[in-house]
Amino acid sequence: MMIENVQTADSVSVARAPLPAMRIHEDWLAVILGVVVLGLALLGAVPALPGLKWGGDGASLLSLFAPAVVGGWIAAGVGIGILSAVALTLEGSVDLARYTRGFPLLFGLAWLSMVAAGHQQSLAFGIEYVIFALAIGLLVSHLGGASAAIRSAARSELFIKTGLVIMGATILFSDVVAAGVLGILQAVGVVVVVWYVAFWLAKKFRVDEELAVMLATAVSICGVSAAIAACGAIQGDRRKLSYITALVLVVAVPMIILMPWVARVAGIPDAVAGAWMGGTLDTTASVTAAGALVSETTMKVGTIVKFSQNVLIGVAAVVLSAWWAMRHPTGQGPQATGIGVIWQRFPKFVIGFVAASLVFSFVLTPAMVDQTKGAIGSMRTIWFALAFVAIGLEARVSDLLTFDNGRPLAAFVLAQAFNVAWTLVLAWLIFGGIVFPTITI
Repeated sequence: MMIENVQTADSVSVARAPLPAMRIHEDWLAVILGVVVLGLALLGAVPALPGLKWGGDGASLLSLFAPAVVGGWIAAGVGIGILSAVALTLEGSVDLARYTRGFPLLFGLAWLSMVAAGHQQSLAFGIEYVIFALAIGLLVSHLGGASAAIRSAARSELFIKTGLVIMGATILFSDVVAAGVLGILQAVGVVVVVWYVAFWLAKKFRVDEELAVMLATAVSICGVSAAIAACGAIQGDRRKLSYITALVLVVAVPMIILMPWVARVAGIPDAVAGAWMGGTLDTTASVTAAGALVSETTMKVGTIVKFSQNVLIGVAAVVLSAWWAMRHPTGQGPQATGIGVIWQRFPKFVIGFVAASLVFSFVLTPAMVDQTKGAIGSMRTIWFALAFVAIGLEARVSDLLTFDNGRPLAAFVLAQAFNVAWTLVLAWLIFGGIVFPTITI
């Protein structure tokens, strides 16, 4: 396969630093980095960064380059660069001099993706920074601009796992409770049925089981974040994860644009449309933007369902770890599928995700949570933008079509088509007043 994950960028001859006596696993480094960032936010050391929204005129674009705006983002980049460099040094997998040269370039590309997403038309259509980040990474790579230094800095796995730990602080129990029984029923009904059908389709197309698990999890839960958790749970091939990640983002673009249009033209009730989008679009921001194109009710219900699905990332990681350990035990003897093997396969960064959610839900005061919301949101966005630029730098568009003779692509598209259809049916049953006629949204 031609798609190479940036985490295994041996192709650019990255000189490895000497391994320390005790190497810290990448998952634990992501937890440590996430905790440090969240701790700094709670201490007030990480402010909310200046917004990057702008209109169609040149003056509004130039305002983004004002010293007060650029200075805040540069400071954030320096801080993240230092933290990530220390983490990678502890992991023993970085040429520090080359990383130091490449990270500013990577951060600059990530910042450009956020600027592009801040345009009024991008906001109106719900085209998020992750789409632009992937596109920019692909463009630089295909034009031959990805130097050895920037590839050395493109550590997508560490970046995205850290972002997920930080994201845990935004998944609050109060929001899930507010979602109510309907949102939880919708989320569970989508995840269980779509996962099984997607996995079955992948196997029918002779997709290998490892890739099939990542594909099914990405389609059924919440796209890239869920695929990362699944890859960690089964200790999967990161190159296959890069393929699924790129595929998810490419397929997401037409869905974000077409689903609101279909909802309006077909006259789908607002609550049903919201549940439909919340169950199929991959991120809360895309659900919110797409729902807003229909109505406030659509946006509200879509966000409720998406919150409920996000919570299931941790549950999916536990279930997949246990299931994969039983199907593919390591070692011999009666303990081969025991708790030890499940723990070995379990993606440790999920612990950070869940812990952050619990602390921000039950330990901190609502005032403190609200006070840090802007800073935490900024940090999560930066880490994710860095990750998706890195993924784009190593992906090849042609490989999305030709990898494994196109069988994974066909399985993914069919699985996503089933997801769209099944989620609409389920949304109509649950939010359309058919199963629960006395409950109105």
